[in-house]
Amino acid sequence: MLNSKMRFWRIRLIFSLVAAMALTASADSQGNPWAEVKTPAKGAPRAIGDYSSGCLQGAQALPLNGVGYQVMHPSRRRYYGHPSLLDFIVGLGRAVREAGLEVVLLGDLSQPRGGRASGGHASHETGLDVDIWYWHPKQAEQRKLTQKERESIKARSILDGKTSSIKAKWASTVARLLRLTAEDPRVERVFVHPIIKRELCAQPSDDRTWLRKIRPWYGHDDHLHVRLACPEDSPDCVRQSAVPAGDGCDEIDWWFSEEAKSDRDKGRKRYQSKVTGGRKLPEKCFELLK
Repeated sequence: MLNSKMRFWRIRLIFSLVAAMALTASADSQGNPWAEVKTPAKGAPRAIGDYSSGCLQGAQALPLNGVGYQVMHPSRRRYYGHPSLLDFIVGLGRAVREAGLEVVLLGDLSQPRGGRASGGHASHETGLDVDIWYWHPKQAEQRKLTQKERESIKARSILDGKTSSIKAKWASTVARLLRLTAEDPRVERVFVHPIIKRELCAQPSDDRTWLRKIRPWYGHDDHLHVRLACPEDSPDCVRQSAVPAGDGCDEIDWWFSEEAKSDRDKGRKRYQSKVTGGRKLPEKCFELLK
């Protein structure tokens, strides 16, 4: 019988395998024109296509520093988004500061014209997704990180392998950050590690409606992935199916069941095919590359 620590690392390995496969796929900038574009496409802001097969017109660049946030790895040029996403981030940064959470560090938004990113993401293509780190170094609370620090510091897992739970130091911070995020009406989904969702479900709360948006997914032990709904100004944006009613806590045990392993394997393969395979883009996206 596996002890709890071994079970934890087996589960984490399963959920993190997608990222490892994506890195080995290495469909980097060669053959990927979206990764080579350095400027946004002219025109009114429009999210076009779906989150994993789309593009972005009229993108805006998020300032690398703002109240309550700092952008990491800016050399990747993935700090562009639809104005709705930028407005959400600016508002969240202020809310984070007011709540006493100090600062959040941001990973990828989208590229200047959206589209497929090199190195593993199967979404972030329409300027409506952003990765937000749970962890940050202490110096980020006191000052702006240097260019070297931003490029070299990496996100860290906030899970405790011994207890298969959120590390005690971060438990309160993570719960407050996720609630601040999910309560924004523009947010459609927030992807987190299944262990994080399980802990949130176990906590007593006077209002559990926001938990509905917190969706367990592979990986996501070192960052939350926020996804906005299609904006009204983007008629070509493909909406996802609605999040099921309820708080989703009655479904969380599935992620840890032996019976679900084959389904998880199928899910990983589907995700890998999105990362490495060709996806049909809307014709308007090809026009943005001209």
